[in-house]
Amino acid sequence: MKLEEILNGIGYYEAIGSTNKEITGIQIDSRQVKSGNLFVAVKGTQTDGHAYINKAIDNLATVIVCEEFPETTCPDITYIKVENTENIVGKMATMFYEDPTSKMELVGVTGTNGKTTIATLLYNMFRKFGYKVGLISTVCNYIDGEAIPTEHTTPDPITLNKLLGQMAEKGCKYVFMEVSSHSVAQKRIGGLKFAGGIFTNLTRDHLDYHKTVDNYLKAKKGFFDGLSKNAFALVNLDDKNGLVMTQNTKAKVCTYSLRSICDFKGKVLEDSFEGMSMDINNIEVFVQFIGRFNASNLLAVYGAACLLGKKPEDVLLALSTLRPVSGRFDAIRSPKGYTTIVDYAHTPDALANVLSTIQEVLNGRGNVITVVGAGGNRDKGKRPIMAQEAVRQSDKVIITSDNPRFEEPQDIINDMLSGLSKEDTRKVISITDRKEAIKTACMLAQSGDVVLVAGKGHENYQDIKGIKYHFDDKEVIEEIFANE
Repeated sequence: MKLEEILNGIGYYEAIGSTNKEITGIQIDSRQVKSGNLFVAVKGTQTDGHAYINKAIDNLATVIVCEEFPETTCPDITYIKVENTENIVGKMATMFYEDPTSKMELVGVTGTNGKTTIATLLYNMFRKFGYKVGLISTVCNYIDGEAIPTEHTTPDPITLNKLLGQMAEKGCKYVFMEVSSHSVAQKRIGGLKFAGGIFTNLTRDHLDYHKTVDNYLKAKKGFFDGLSKNAFALVNLDDKNGLVMTQNTKAKVCTYSLRSICDFKGKVLEDSFEGMSMDINNIEVFVQFIGRFNASNLLAVYGAACLLGKKPEDVLLALSTLRPVSGRFDAIRSPKGYTTIVDYAHTPDALANVLSTIQEVLNGRGNVITVVGAGGNRDKGKRPIMAQEAVRQSDKVIITSDNPRFEEPQDIINDMLSGLSKEDTRKVISITDRKEAIKTACMLAQSGDVVLVAGKGHENYQDIKGIKYHFDDKEVIEEIFANE
């Protein structure tokens, strides 16, 4: 594509050199640059891309997009100066990959909890309806059944547009995508056209990056601020921030709730560890999911599908056939008669939701043993709160290692323990080795009890000192069951 065509969509710029050049690709990582590429020097959170301009030129970049012209320029290189490179990289990538989201219905899901479940269930539902569908999620990206491994909840804008371009080429009519707060703050979704946005909830998370809950909220809200008048904004009325999200949106605002009058209303009629009966807009349906938080997720899925033009009766039929996402309230029955639940809950609110659901279903008929940790090099403030939530709704708690990253596991455990009173600590033990912690919980469990293994869910690794070692909670549990 010609450089001039890419520049059409970015607004004001200054240029040194010819803009009549053929561009073979766009990069923000100088190490990935190939001959004829355009390199965008982005000031990131870790490094400043301007320091790598010469490296990009060494790797045969022919165009440099920057915020300041270098003191020395090369005669064969075109330099484009813009006010903010982070703001325009998404738009440039959208132009280069021929505006893929104009050829599909893209729906973004944002919020602290529930993003993966909602996006994945919508992907599965619309494939059941017979469409070619794309999914961009924390667990994996899919192009109509073909798995594409993922590193981040929302990829960088170039990877994202390339992926969306591939989805458009394969004929995907719908794409469902998790939209992280980081991706909004870092303009990774700049240039994309969304058919709709879904807000799940907002609780404390990612404060290591956003610093305050208010900044975190503004990042989420920024997604809805950017929706067009032709899009829908579907928000959870049961979260106090639901309507805050849509204060400045141009989109059509719709609501879902388990408690209030709204567009998509739900109620849990009966639940068990096999599933629950729900009333959705006055029609009863049995679903293979457990708990109020999943009931809320299913309402979001129902509402979004209806807003995308599907008949309510077809949506409800599809809902009844869907199964939970891997690592999200993943229940496995032990030969000894107790139940284990593997869940990704890694925030205080998510942990509280899962535990309250377990308590509701158990209804005093068994004990709850919780295995939980906290991630290293992340928000330290939530560690004692995680321990408090675990103790509040469990009969026994085993605090263990999660993804310690570059911290010492015992230091993280100590941070968690610091939030507990002397009385609380009577039902807590700490075991640094996660496998041993899970084994101990299973040894303590009796028939009718529930063992919750929280924090890692679908992850099949432990991140220790920069190395990802294979570790899968579900595999460990199945190995224990095989020997019972």
